[in-house]
Amino acid sequence: MAQVSLRNVSKKFPPNVYAVKDINLGIENKEFLVLVGPSGCGKSTFLRMIAGLEEATTGKIWIGDKMVNDVPAKDRNIAMVFQNYALYPHMTVYENMAFGLKLRKFPKSEIDQRVRDAAQILNITKHLNKRPKELSGGEQQRVAVGRAIVRKPLVFLFDEPLSNLDAKLRVQMRTEISKLHTRLQTTMIYVTHDQVEAMTMGTRIVVMKEGAIQQIDDPIALYDKPKNKFVAGFIGSPPMNFMNGQIIKKDGKFYFNEGNFKVKILDEITDKLIPYVGKEVIFGIRPEDIYDRLFVQEAPEENVVTANCEVCEPMGAEVFLHLNSGKHTFVARVGGHDKPAVNQDLELVFDMSKVHFFDVKDDKAIV
Repeated sequence: MAQVSLRNVSKKFPPNVYAVKDINLGIENKEFLVLVGPSGCGKSTFLRMIAGLEEATTGKIWIGDKMVNDVPAKDRNIAMVFQNYALYPHMTVYENMAFGLKLRKFPKSEIDQRVRDAAQILNITKHLNKRPKELSGGEQQRVAVGRAIVRKPLVFLFDEPLSNLDAKLRVQMRTEISKLHTRLQTTMIYVTHDQVEAMTMGTRIVVMKEGAIQQIDDPIALYDKPKNKFVAGFIGSPPMNFMNGQIIKKDGKFYFNEGNFKVKILDEITDKLIPYVGKEVIFGIRPEDIYDRLFVQEAPEENVVTANCEVCEPMGAEVFLHLNSGKHTFVARVGGHDKPAVNQDLELVFDMSKVHFFDVKDDKAIV
């Protein structure tokens, strides 16, 4: 079995700096778990503690039914793929992939079978006699993954393995790694700072900030129901728009008053906002939930906002509009045919069924 469990795990560096704070997490057998967060949030330290490359200051780490805190990295039956590939330049691809098995004194016939099987899975059989300098970045990454596959570990660990690749190759490789997980049916833990990678690859995603877990969820739940402002702003591209304003009540109806505009809040969520009437809150709406009124057949007047278009970014199938309400700047993601002139005032419709509200004191989600 290849479950991984971390119980009250922390990593502290002198004098009193926590890279990871009191982590409790269970990773299921055959799961593809992604750790995501900004640089310096502790995700790589988290991974290195599982690998045995860093020692946990407190807490216990289990791989399968064995506590591994005092087990050397070489005996943990894990395989790690690094950002910089870490290939031996003087060895061929075949020798790079076989090296770890030779150190463990596997029979030559088994080494050969494992290397060739992995090469076939990764489509690098034709490169087995080449050296790393003769390969492209994507091919070198496949060799690094192949070197991990041949070991048939309990757990695969990936530490930002696609960071050095160009955009097109990254898309290709993340698809290949997802296919690999489906084929091998092995537990994989993947670290990235790229939320697109996280959303497209993980069965569950762990969002981290300053060494602490902010939220653990599947990609859709994470996107639709963020637990706080940090998660809401980190997941999604372009990120969620945030505006400060007040909850007001008028004629029995609830509104969000930004200062230069107000929009009506749906009746079904007002119960949670009653304690905030007359108080400041943070209003959140994603760019794709803001529409140009010209392309909306029946727009409720109370949800229409006027803003100035400062920048128009055509992206092909869609356009990013950078807008200014006079008090806040925000982004709308509209169809590729919608290209207003710069400095033009636009009437926009907010989809109030998709909005979020956050407490200004602790940034936690209200609704």
